[in-house]
Amino acid sequence: MKKSTLTFILIFFSLVILAQDKVTNELKNLSDTQQFDKIISQYTSEYKDLSAKSLYYIGLAYYMKEDDSNCIKFMDLSINKDSKDPAPAYIKASTLNYMGKYNEAITYFQNAINLNPNDAESYSGLGDSYYQTKEVNLSLENYKKATLQKECPNRPYLMLAQIYYEQKENDKALEAYYTAKSKISKESDSYINILFNIGLLESLKGNYEKAEPIFIELIQLEPTDYHSYAKLIQIYYYRKEYEKAKPYKDKLYEAYAKGELKDNLKDMFCYDQFKWNGYQVQAFEHYENKNKGNIYNKHVFYLIDNSGQIVLRVQTEFSPVSIELGGTKYLLCASKGNTHYNSGIGFNDDLNYSDLKTEAIKLFEKYSK
Repeated sequence: MKKSTLTFILIFFSLVILAQDKVTNELKNLSDTQQFDKIISQYTSEYKDLSAKSLYYIGLAYYMKEDDSNCIKFMDLSINKDSKDPAPAYIKASTLNYMGKYNEAITYFQNAINLNPNDAESYSGLGDSYYQTKEVNLSLENYKKATLQKECPNRPYLMLAQIYYEQKENDKALEAYYTAKSKISKESDSYINILFNIGLLESLKGNYEKAEPIFIELIQLEPTDYHSYAKLIQIYYYRKEYEKAKPYKDKLYEAYAKGELKDNLKDMFCYDQFKWNGYQVQAFEHYENKNKGNIYNKHVFYLIDNSGQIVLRVQTEFSPVSIELGGTKYLLCASKGNTHYNSGIGFNDDLNYSDLKTEAIKLFEKYSK
């Protein structure tokens, strides 16, 4: 009698386990095929007898539907039934990050890492938590650990570079961006961002021979990245290779005519930057005058001091009066505060930039004191 009773109990529990395994497999298949609504509608009413893994898949469905409270509810149920599985701890931590509960998230990311020390996603998530709590060193430490694991996501590579850039450690940022470039697929949306930042940082160091091919690669992959056109123009103007800059200027003018330019490229673009007597000089070019016949600035040089303040502006001004009198199209002028100066020097659209720059510098010397 005892033997038969024991046999019955074993058979009963075996059937229960088989039933639970069947449900878990069904949930896994639904999750793999992203049928999250079906999971929620069919499996959430009677969940108390489900296995820890089944509860995890239900919580994952809520996670994908951005239902934070139900996601955490089912992850907690899963953890309570099986505290050795790192997956629910990771999903709960990620959800807490999205909710802005970073200190709580840290605990669960650490739990997930203790259970699976080789998971790059958990280190990345922990890095995010520390980044949000301003614990930069711990953030860097965990992003670095993430990059040492197999199948590391893109984010740790990008965040390492971003943090170094924010800390003004440009050499480390540049090195991190190059590492990201070597690790991240060209098809990734992040790849364009990586290229732009490499080009920018190389330009800031004066390494234009390295920046040039980076920006060229970028616009070959993304022909509408007009900021990169402007950066290439600046490189060629720095090297006095004005003919190389012309095709890229033409592209900007074409994009302007089509209304495709936005932000700080909408009305003008920076085509040259250089140092003069301890000042930073930025030269901009306006596309055209939308109000025909009115005075407007075509080329503008900003003289900027170490505090970032504009101390003098030199500009070519479209002059209808000069044209009526048979003179040049633009007059070179300067502005300092409310004072306006006219140099009496004129230019046309076919101006030689070296001549314009020389005359602008003469006005810097005259009026910057």
